[in-house]
Amino acid sequence: MTRFRSLLAALAAAAALQAPAAVAQQAVKFTLDWRFEGPGALFLLPAAKGYFKAEGLDVTIDSGAGSAGAVNRIATGGYDMGFADLAALIEFLANNPTNKTQAVFMVYETAPAAIFTLKKNGIAKPADLAGKKIGAPPFDAARKAWPIFAKAVGLKTDAVTWQNMDPALREQLLVRGEVPAISGFYFTGYLNLLARGAKPDEIVAFKYGDFGVRLYGNAVMVSEKFAAANPKAVAGFLRALKKGMEEVVAKPDEGIAAVKARDGLIDVKLETARLKLVIANQLAKSGTFTGAVDKAQLEQNIADVVAAFGLKAKPTADQVFNSSFLPK
Repeated sequence: MTRFRSLLAALAAAAALQAPAAVAQQAVKFTLDWRFEGPGALFLLPAAKGYFKAEGLDVTIDSGAGSAGAVNRIATGGYDMGFADLAALIEFLANNPTNKTQAVFMVYETAPAAIFTLKKNGIAKPADLAGKKIGAPPFDAARKAWPIFAKAVGLKTDAVTWQNMDPALREQLLVRGEVPAISGFYFTGYLNLLARGAKPDEIVAFKYGDFGVRLYGNAVMVSEKFAAANPKAVAGFLRALKKGMEEVVAKPDEGIAAVKARDGLIDVKLETARLKLVIANQLAKSGTFTGAVDKAQLEQNIADVVAAFGLKAKPTADQVFNSSFLPK
């Protein structure tokens, strides 16, 4: 019996030596720019389907509270990677020139900034905004980019006055007639106006991109420390993201199911509509994604943001965007 037990122990030890070792998963803390809504499917679907895990990554995805906050989370090392508006990154780098946080994959090829009004207000074209009041919180991306839009449509920067308001109240105040126009992201403002009783044919939206404003929108960003220590992880994350994004575009309902799994309280119909607006307006029309940027357009974006925001420094295109991690 003793010999038999010894033989079993030897066999077990040999089998253990021959068995493949478990692959260590690289932890990645990722922050979104906002709550778990339709657009979050672009990240939550590849997570749910195991695409990040297949790249050796253990990705944790958290909600955010705005692009500026997301950039700060990444730049200070609280998060390894994240999703935020490129203009917020340009502003941060201008104010923190020694920080090397970078965008590494362009997701929204067109910034979703827009001005909203209702037909009853008699504002049929951007020029009609002159002398009007526009409501928005001070940190609103469309409000901060107003000087770029104003220049594109032939208005002076001070042609309008701004009324500060809580972001959750702006659509309601527009519907109630307390302000003639508001600014915001198109896929948020349009659906919020519908939810507050506005009819589709009553809504007038001036999308910045429709008036010659060629601003990039949200991108994936990475902290300097994480990128330097884990270049293969960054590249693997972007490969998995690309695959997931293409599936979300092909099957938005599957993307929303992944969001629902993360936040069971979402309105599926509303978030499906929001995701489809993002697909139609912000993503590459081809339905395939390279994550790349046009350097000349990026340089113009940087110059426009620096002028519009009144920044004292001007980051270079190479400081803002690093293309070395893009899927081949």
